[in-house]
Amino acid sequence: MHELGVVFYIIRDVKEVAEQNQVEHVSSVVMDIGEVSTVVPHLLTDCWRWAADKEPLLKDCELKINTIEAVSYCGDCQQEYETVKFGKDCPFCNSHNTWLQRGNEVEINSIVV
Repeated sequence: MHELGVVFYIIRDVKEVAEQNQVEHVSSVVMDIGEVSTVVPHLLTDCWRWAADKEPLLKDCELKINTIEAVSYCGDCQQEYETVKFGKDCPFCNSHNTWLQRGNEVEINSIVV
């Protein structure tokens, strides 16, 4: 389960930002998690609860997750399409000349104090 490792990185970054801004308590952290990022949201929130409550700065801090839809782009027909639904093949022209534009994110969106 790599979600625990991700949580440790989130906590490290939140603590760093809190220290820089002289914040004593964080009430929530909002994450942007892409559909194809390999991070499982419910596992991330379970790991968060366990780890965050061990940090006074994050005691009872809520982890909120925005799911970012995976969208691919076709280099041949210049169309965007849903990656999860269609995979590597463009549903408009059947080209394999496609790449992921978004949906692989694992980013802190905001920290609420």
